[in-house]
Amino acid sequence: MLLTDKPTPEPVDEADRLMTICNACRYCEGFCAVFPAMERRRFFSEGDLTYLANLCHGCQGCYHVCQYAPPHEFEVNVPKAFSRLRVESYARFAWPGFLARAFESNGLVISLLSGIGLALVIGLLFGLQNPDVIFGAHTGEGSFYRVIPHEAMVWPFGIVFLLAIAAMIVGGVRYWRATAGAAQVPLSFGAILGGIWDTLTLKNLGGGGGGCTYPDEKFSYARRTYHHFTFYGFMLCFAATSVGTIYHYGFGWIAPYGYFSLPVVLGTVGGIGLLIGPAGLLALKMRVEPAPQARELMGMDVALLVLLFLVSLTGLVLLALRETSAMGTLLAIHLGFVLAFFIALPYSKMVHGVYRLLALIQDASERRAG
Repeated sequence: MLLTDKPTPEPVDEADRLMTICNACRYCEGFCAVFPAMERRRFFSEGDLTYLANLCHGCQGCYHVCQYAPPHEFEVNVPKAFSRLRVESYARFAWPGFLARAFESNGLVISLLSGIGLALVIGLLFGLQNPDVIFGAHTGEGSFYRVIPHEAMVWPFGIVFLLAIAAMIVGGVRYWRATAGAAQVPLSFGAILGGIWDTLTLKNLGGGGGGCTYPDEKFSYARRTYHHFTFYGFMLCFAATSVGTIYHYGFGWIAPYGYFSLPVVLGTVGGIGLLIGPAGLLALKMRVEPAPQARELMGMDVALLVLLFLVSLTGLVLLALRETSAMGTLLAIHLGFVLAFFIALPYSKMVHGVYRLLALIQDASERRAG
């Protein structure tokens, strides 16, 4: 259980209490996928509640229309209860288990990792490289690797990234076994495609059809729009790195590539998306109504958004100034933030993408099964 300013019910117990009330009321069934999924159950196991919590997108519509929301004595606050249970599930399924405590003070952890990543990369660069090389202007093929050798970039960063992906896969498998596996949910190719489609479109951030009641009780598509900028910006940046890897190892074309080359265009468009999306989400988060929020978890959201923004910002500045004497320093700063992001990946809010995708696949499977 996460530490808060005052004692709170255990997340599973509170979620069970609320779903029992909501299943008797059923007023909110049109808002998102959570309530129809809830209605398919008469009783709620821990796996059921974990699944419903990760199916919840936090649109807050149910809170603003609920007749039993605070100050009613029932104190029904589904968004807050589910956000706490989601984070508990991140920690419960994290691998290796001893790193699960990173979720308790995630904002602090990511801040420390950012500082360590920057100090490590910059310290190694200035400790091992000639200052004339660091502060020199380099142009043409392989200019980045004159400052930091290719092997020094690929091997450490590649290993950390693969370990992070492995940790997320293990966590996803554990989650699926505890939720869909325990419920013996039938899985089909169509359900997988349906879950992926719901993920890519963020259908459940549409609320009851007018968007989320976020950051206040007014319906708006702003949150879904900024999530799209963030998600697709990240995917475009990943695509840029993948294409660059094919160029390097498949064709022997050495970075940096031309400004109108495919990797640079993908990375630039994705980078702009990763500026707009996190900045927009941060702006909404600063204005969000506090009642439906688990305020002790705010640091987790803010830290990841800031880190994504800084990774993108330093990458775009590096692109703009790559032929100047500032390139060496900017390269080290950018790689420091990238290293912090890779290390934090399986122990940050980023894991919600894995669990939510699996929850949406389970939802599609249950709907197909009738």
